[in-house]
Amino acid sequence: MVNNWLFKHIDNSALVVFRIVFGLLCFLESVGAIFTGWITKTLVEPKFTFSFIGFEWLQPLPGNGMYFYYGIMGIFALGVMLGYKYRFSIIAFTFMWSATYLMQKSSYNNHYYLLMLLSSIMVFMPANAYASIDANQNSSIKSFSMPQWCKLVFILQLLIVYTYASVAKFYPDWFDTTAVELLMRGKKNFVLVGELLQQKTVHYFLAYGGILFDGLIIPLLLFKPTRKYMFFASIFFHLFNAVVFQIGIFPFLSLAFSLFFFEAETVRNIFLKKKPLYVQGAVFLPKRKTFLIGLFSVYFLIQVALPLRHHFIEDNVLWTEEGHRLSWRMMLRVKHGSTSYVVENKKTGKRFVVKLNDYLTAKQKRSASTKPMLCGSLHND
Repeated sequence: MVNNWLFKHIDNSALVVFRIVFGLLCFLESVGAIFTGWITKTLVEPKFTFSFIGFEWLQPLPGNGMYFYYGIMGIFALGVMLGYKYRFSIIAFTFMWSATYLMQKSSYNNHYYLLMLLSSIMVFMPANAYASIDANQNSSIKSFSMPQWCKLVFILQLLIVYTYASVAKFYPDWFDTTAVELLMRGKKNFVLVGELLQQKTVHYFLAYGGILFDGLIIPLLLFKPTRKYMFFASIFFHLFNAVVFQIGIFPFLSLAFSLFFFEAETVRNIFLKKKPLYVQGAVFLPKRKTFLIGLFSVYFLIQVALPLRHHFIEDNVLWTEEGHRLSWRMMLRVKHGSTSYVVENKKTGKRFVVKLNDYLTAKQKRSASTKPMLCGSLHND
């Protein structure tokens, strides 16, 4: 019965449109990193790399190599968007994005991690079955349907992300709006809304609105009577984040997920008017069904377990940062600090202060001053 439910075919309009939007956003993320100077500041200028344990061998390419790297990655993203050699394009993009994610750890954003997960998921999706160059060139892969599990995977991934994001906000500094107030201080000079964002009532709205939004968005999008209202709330929430926090493609990617919650007919009527609507609901059990079920079962067990690991680590995660990453702990704290290293010559007993400017960029210094694991990495090297 479970197999029949998972592999029942439904209309694939949502997946097809999502592929196009996903590919476009990945392309913009890739080229945006070039033109905004992110690559220069994060991967080119630093003389020292804060590496992940076990990935010390994975270093940024020398010279202008990383600009070409991101340019090639953007080309693969376009391949995903257009559905051209889709499987090769999405696998190549996934490997390249994962490599650049693991290349350094001083610049971290949750959407970098989410993009790595989503691109990995998209490898297994029949997303090029319609409105793609592949389908136009090879009619055998053309299809108006997809297995139901494809839709469920995205919904479950989102449920994990938003649920943990909501639960992570259950701590005193969030409840009394201290954390929100600190986040908003840096936005004081924003045009029009800068002063508004400093108001205590706004802080309470953002603090408790954030908890409720993250905790309720998936259930209310799944519930048809509230779906439309939650979608408009999502637009406000994500556009607010895009403007105030400037977090790249993440808000727009989050909005794109809404495609999987609306009826297929609605998605098709808006985006793919010429596409026939699939309603037959046939069940096709592929030979690899056991592999797929096993793979995604293990994947989601890991996704559920990772954000819980900080409970098994001594001391507060908000201070130690151990267990903070890969856990959807977003916008929870603001840290400032300063770091200095004193080196002592054991033979002479002389001491001198290390000039961190000789080794780290300003961005790296800020990270190393507030994240204990980075302090340790610099000390050990």
